[in-house]
Amino acid sequence: MNNKQVLAVVGSREITNEDLQLLIRSLDPQRAAQFQSEEGQKRLLEELVNQELFYLDAIDHGLDQDEAYKQELKKVQESFLKQYAINHLVKTAAIDEKELADYYEANKDHFMNPATAKASHILVDSQEEAENIIAEIQEGLSFQEAAEKYSKCPSKAQGGNLGSFSRGQMVPEFEEAVFNMEKDEISAPVKTQFGYHIIQTFEHKNEETKSFEEVKGQLAQQMLAQKQHSLYLDKVNELKNNYEVKVNL
Repeated sequence: MNNKQVLAVVGSREITNEDLQLLIRSLDPQRAAQFQSEEGQKRLLEELVNQELFYLDAIDHGLDQDEAYKQELKKVQESFLKQYAINHLVKTAAIDEKELADYYEANKDHFMNPATAKASHILVDSQEEAENIIAEIQEGLSFQEAAEKYSKCPSKAQGGNLGSFSRGQMVPEFEEAVFNMEKDEISAPVKTQFGYHIIQTFEHKNEETKSFEEVKGQLAQQMLAQKQHSLYLDKVNELKNNYEVKVNL
């Protein structure tokens, strides 16, 4: 539908599709979703018609000349001008590719993917249970079958598989064991607050630096925000030299 298409006329005032879409965009996303259907848009159009009726009635009765209205309008205009002036300033900020690349090169240690591991485990109540299960695995029972048969952890449904995790996501004793094991190694019983774990680690990925392309988008946003904030503060300090400021609080 063309944005300029006229959806309704109230007196001499036209309501266009653009007016309707502006109203939808002003709503929070969850509420706006309720008005995407044809029926929903008709309800919003009805509301726009109602507002135009109030507008025309207010003009006819001279409400726009009320002193209280003029005072409120002045406050709104002042608030809008303040925000417009700030936006006019900060939109001059820009970040180029070289700035991004130079910052990335100088701060690579801030852009790290942590070391990760993939592991399975079997959780039981006692060290004796854990040692008996390890003996069964050594005699030929697969780790997955042992997890499904003996583990107390809900991961038993996946054969004990915990998926991929990084440092800091598991309790310290468990993590220490995992990140010091060789691939496919099966641990001795590891005690934690949850019980005794038998762990099998099947993948390690070392800590690595994220590529420039991975971080460029987020870095550009951060650096632009910093530059805009600096512009704002510099302008405030400049203006304080031009205008007297008295704070009585």
